[in-house]
Amino acid sequence: MAGDFLREVILEKQRALKEAKRRYPEEELRLKLEEPRIYRPFKAGIAVPGKLHIIAEIKKASPSKGILREDFDPIQISRLYQNAGASAISILTEEKYFSGKLAYLNQVRKIVHLPILRKDFIFEPYQLYESKFFGADCVLLIAELLKDGRLSEFLSLAKRLELDCLVEVHNLDQLKYALDEGSEIIGINSRNLHTLEIDNKLISLLVECVPEDKVVVAESGIKTHRDYLSYKKLNVHALLIGSALMKAGNIADKIKEIVEGKVLKRKVAIRKKKPS
Repeated sequence: MAGDFLREVILEKQRALKEAKRRYPEEELRLKLEEPRIYRPFKAGIAVPGKLHIIAEIKKASPSKGILREDFDPIQISRLYQNAGASAISILTEEKYFSGKLAYLNQVRKIVHLPILRKDFIFEPYQLYESKFFGADCVLLIAELLKDGRLSEFLSLAKRLELDCLVEVHNLDQLKYALDEGSEIIGINSRNLHTLEIDNKLISLLVECVPEDKVVVAESGIKTHRDYLSYKKLNVHALLIGSALMKAGNIADKIKEIVEGKVLKRKVAIRKKKPS
């Protein structure tokens, strides 16, 4: 994609937020959030020791690959993810570039018992109230979008709303900032959000700088069992996998292939001996 993707998507989100605030004023959201709701801990769900967890992502399209899945049914996909052993579900809610919808959060929440991550471009406090109202248990916060101490403000508000936060970084400076601001879940994204290019070596370099008491999630470009084994050796806690699952003909088989490795069944030809 030509140009600066992150800049373009933020301009689009700013326009979309004006309409969202008109339909759902912040004061109205705050009042409705006073109603009790079962809290599903995202951090605890992906930090259980002894396994490398899968955060399976629901998204119809991506800016780099276009439409990923024509037969897109978020409810059916969420069932498949849960039955296949995913520890959490990520849902893209950005509309223009990922064909997402906020409504997917609550729709999926009614179907599965897994914690749900809202993955979007969040830069206004309103979006945290919005996320909670529509059914998210966790939100993605991109460190680069919340500079100059704003990240700690968002983390504090999210905590009051009982929202976990996956704080995404792409370089060492962003990682240091995220840690200084109090982030507990660090998502290391190998994809550069400006150019959409992937650096496969990035995660292995940055994960060494994350303290042991933090939860680490590897993001982007994860497709194979070899990828799974590589991140398992790095002691990351979870893998966020989207495009590879959305493009798979059989989603459950693809998850099994990534986690367990593909078993090739070969037919053995049995030759009968000719009578002598």
